[in-house]
Amino acid sequence: SVIAVSNGGPWGDWAWPEMCPKGSYASGVSFKVEAPQGVMEDDTALNGIRLHCTRGGDPSGGYTAESQSGRWGRWSEAHWCPRRGPLLGFALRVQAPRHGLLSDEVAATSARFACSDGHVLEGPGSPWGQWGGWSPQCPRAVCGIQTRQEPARGLKSDDTALNDLRLFCC
Repeated sequence: SVIAVSNGGPWGDWAWPEMCPKGSYASGVSFKVEAPQGVMEDDTALNGIRLHCTRGGDPSGGYTAESQSGRWGRWSEAHWCPRRGPLLGFALRVQAPRHGLLSDEVAATSARFACSDGHVLEGPGSPWGQWGGWSPQCPRAVCGIQTRQEPARGLKSDDTALNDLRLFCC
């Protein structure tokens, strides 16, 4: 099954889904974030999310699942659920479309992930936008990811990068 939120950004297309290897599940996550660029510069905020997959609580597998990511920003360190428990759901912080002549659209700015023990992993995103509601929770674990990305639009344009997210349950 697929879990989603209702507050994702409107731009771009759904990229390819990517799954954790068979028999493993997501227990960690890292975030690709562009720092604020300053006045009159184009911000993209959250550019990508990478799931870190675990097999039976063993973190040494080193497998990741990552759908398309934007080209700006840097990857954070992995954030892990306690005792490598599974991720079950997520929420997005999104700046709603502003449609102003001089407004800088950024779409998704941060994400939170719910671990099976109730712990919440929050990304190092930007403070812009509003948190939406939590997605439904996977019954057992999250095993895959799909992102909605706006492709780079070229010089002097307003890029948003990551707009929305879907996760796949095992």
